[in-house]
Amino acid sequence: MPTSLARRLKPAQFRLVLKIAETGTLQAAADALAMSQPAASRALAEIEKAAGAPVFYRHPKGMEPTAIGAAFVRHARVILAEFDNLAAEIATLGSGHSGEVRIGSVTGPAVGCLVPAIRAIRSVSPAIEPTLEVGPSQELVRGLEEGRFDFVLARLPPGSDARAFRVLPARSEVVSLLARADHPLAGRRKIPLDALTDYDWIIQERGSPIRQAVEAAFHGAGVAIPGRIVNTSSLLVVLAFLAETYAVAPMTEEVGGLLTQSRLAARLCALDTERTMTVSPFFILQNRAQQLPRAAERVLAEVIARL
Repeated sequence: MPTSLARRLKPAQFRLVLKIAETGTLQAAADALAMSQPAASRALAEIEKAAGAPVFYRHPKGMEPTAIGAAFVRHARVILAEFDNLAAEIATLGSGHSGEVRIGSVTGPAVGCLVPAIRAIRSVSPAIEPTLEVGPSQELVRGLEEGRFDFVLARLPPGSDARAFRVLPARSEVVSLLARADHPLAGRRKIPLDALTDYDWIIQERGSPIRQAVEAAFHGAGVAIPGRIVNTSSLLVVLAFLAETYAVAPMTEEVGGLLTQSRLAARLCALDTERTMTVSPFFILQNRAQQLPRAAERVLAEVIARL
């Protein structure tokens, strides 16, 4: 066949060839496709000119595919099926029932909001494929600016231009202090902060929101900040320390609940302190220069419903 064949043929012509092969006559094929017989005849002539050979034998009782026509019919079925699949996929993407959704989040709302939202969406739209990245706000906002995320749940880092984003208010996070279930302070009510200073603390690095919330609580109580500190952002390292020592580890209330109250609960507890430690609020951020896909809009609506 000439190499220009693919450029010269249209889906309607493929449909005509299939109908002629199915019905055996040009007139019946034209009727099935709501075409006039002359229009169908012209279309078939264009097809055979593009193919460089007859596509059908003409017999007194009807039409029969030639060898080239049989190949044409075989490939036409595949091509038209792919067109139908494309149309169905476009319709599904347009409705938000499928497609990739790229989300970034700090840890707390990832556990408390995103996981339930994604579970709810996928229960009715399993073809939606979310990608969730958890990290510090500065990295998440940079990724949003670079187009790597559809939206993020994060705090605006110092120096960020809020005008570049659509900013939806979310909420603050409460810090939970985790320890082993057999910790000496486990079960006590309203523990004063000065009772915690002699224990090891496994905590995020200086400047992190949780670290700032803990330090603010100690300053507010007039108590010296604990001196025995291990700095890490790794949850696995935190759990390893908690399993083997009487260390204290601050983390968001959502993560603390997952580790102490869910089916995954470890042998940990949340210490009841006299002061509530609150982390600065996070926001839902979207890049103003980026239009959300419909699937991302649906996930975002589920997240907002859970704030």
